[in-house]
Amino acid sequence: MDTYANMLLIAIPIFFVSVLLEALYGNWIKDQKHNFMDTISSLSSGITNLLYDLLGLGIIIVSYSFLYEYVMIFSIQESVLLYIVAFICIDFASYCHHYLKHSVNIFWNQHVIHHSSEEFNLACALRQSITNNLGVGILFLLPAALCGVPPKVISIIAPLHLFGQFWYHTRHIGKLGFLEYIIVTPSQHRVHHAINPEYIDKNLGAIFCVWDRAFGTFQEELDEVPCVFGTLKPVRTWNPVLINFIHLWGLIQDAWNTRKWNDKLKLWFMPTGWRPDDVSKKIPRHIVTDVYDQKKYSPQYSLKHKLMTIFQFMCINIMSFLFLYNFSDLDLFSRTAYMILIFSTIFGFTSMMDGYKWGFIFEIIRSLAGLSIILYLFEQLLIENGIYFILGFVLYFIITFLITIVIGPSLPKRLLSYQ
Repeated sequence: MDTYANMLLIAIPIFFVSVLLEALYGNWIKDQKHNFMDTISSLSSGITNLLYDLLGLGIIIVSYSFLYEYVMIFSIQESVLLYIVAFICIDFASYCHHYLKHSVNIFWNQHVIHHSSEEFNLACALRQSITNNLGVGILFLLPAALCGVPPKVISIIAPLHLFGQFWYHTRHIGKLGFLEYIIVTPSQHRVHHAINPEYIDKNLGAIFCVWDRAFGTFQEELDEVPCVFGTLKPVRTWNPVLINFIHLWGLIQDAWNTRKWNDKLKLWFMPTGWRPDDVSKKIPRHIVTDVYDQKKYSPQYSLKHKLMTIFQFMCINIMSFLFLYNFSDLDLFSRTAYMILIFSTIFGFTSMMDGYKWGFIFEIIRSLAGLSIILYLFEQLLIENGIYFILGFVLYFIITFLITIVIGPSLPKRLLSYQ
């Protein structure tokens, strides 16, 4: 995890600078593909996912060592071949796990956030689920374990494999000739994120597109069918914490309200989107039927709303940098405290930007609680971190409190219209 934290110290600035350059390029050519709050939501989601992984709360990579120990048939000597085999195995596992997420109700919750943006740009590549490493994904690494790929190699290759999926989330790159037959390209991945009937649940590959071509899930981007992005059940929120559990909450509601006991059990394992007949009538949910006739989620914001968002976003980046830079020196309590602070910050300001009145109350309580905790632990924090650390966070919570008081009475209006 220390190595992963060091990798993120390098990778995150590269990701964010790339997003900024893409937005500037869009302005330059007068073809902007970014929406202010959508991009902030995507980048914030990326931060929550990376911090969650660093705390070791996932089980795929952590559990691979157990699988490796008990099913290994033969081993490959340390060589270039070992890393090639590991990369191919991880890519195949990614395809299989991705297919499962698009096919089964309960596993869609691990992936819905990645598709929740109604835009398609480099920022939405960072919309990753905090529950992505939970579940049965470990089983798809069985070929790697059988081949004797050591856990150390998996832990090195897996982040690089994930980072390699960033670049093709863009609409500014067209088709790439012969590469369209080998690797996943921007054109192919636009298809994957589209909700057009021609494109839905296609192009599930991560790096190589050969799996899609072999297993019948490949679809070329068609000139006459422009991609429309999002989900068939729009999430209508910028809050990445809520989006992470929005589908799960729907499943829980359906399981509770359906009258048939077999439906209470089977709905979790039915195809994505399946609902019992009785609850679909009792609790209807909007589903996009005409992809070309829907209104994107985009509340109107004033300058002060945007300034508040920029302030909070800059602060969570500073907090994340401190967390990553000092990661190896932090104990579990300190790591958890950082995660709670960053998660609650993202939860608070995105809820306010959604226009939730309880978001205003949440931010007031959060800022006062933060100040109270600092005062309570003043001596301990002073010894461990120094006076500038304390003053920085005291100033942050005071500014947050004041901003919330100023903006609270004029929150954006909740925009729920679909057409």
